[in-house]
Amino acid sequence: MRNVWQELSGLLLPAACAGCGRPRTELCASCGAALLAGPARRVLPSPTPPGLPAVWAAAPYENAVRAVLLAHKERGALGLAGALGRALAGCVRAGTGQRGGAATPGGAGHPRAATPLLLVPVPSARSATAARGHDPVRRIAVTAARELRRAGLPARVLPALRQRRAVADQSGLGARQRRVNLAGALELTAAGERLLRRGLLRHDRVVLVDDLLTTGSTLAEAARAVEEGCRADRESFVHGGCRAAVVAASPSAFEINRN
Repeated sequence: MRNVWQELSGLLLPAACAGCGRPRTELCASCGAALLAGPARRVLPSPTPPGLPAVWAAAPYENAVRAVLLAHKERGALGLAGALGRALAGCVRAGTGQRGGAATPGGAGHPRAATPLLLVPVPSARSATAARGHDPVRRIAVTAARELRRAGLPARVLPALRQRRAVADQSGLGARQRRVNLAGALELTAAGERLLRRGLLRHDRVVLVDDLLTTGSTLAEAARAVEEGCRADRESFVHGGCRAAVVAASPSAFEINRN
């Protein structure tokens, strides 16, 4: 019922821009541009956790972008999933070298080019999902996959990861503490293992997706869980590894782009 109410309230109640508060619009042009106007860029936190895959982000996590992500995630502004999904789709395209039609990660033709990209959301704790009334990362991923298909890129969302043990709240933890907190916390779901056995889960087609990169510890642990499963199956493990895409990243993570 909470999900239904969130959907209806977005239609019936007067809206204000989630980024700046401008009335009668859920996302104004200026705040939308902060999220979508620039090209997706490679980001790298410092210190970099071991095992972190290559990550692309749409915008720094600050100002309007921060406000929009929090409104969607914590306040149930579900209508923002469209813009956030489009931003994430741009990061997936940048990270895989695919701009339209069937292409390989390097951009050239390949016999496996028609194999769909698998957008694997980083899982939230069940308690967090229940408290919010929705799964924000999965919702954004579904929108991103739809956007990619419209552009001619086969893509689907695969919730292939789950938490296998409880983890402490990450807020307030430093980079090293987060790595320790998350070490070994994720594993493949039963559905992910079935796809692996059928040869359909290839880690070179996996794109890990999240809404935000801060220290990179969560994505590094997600990559470990996927690659550990794929490494056990020689047919699924190929050189190159999975990649990752996020809507936003800490401003300092964008310094990799500066000369």
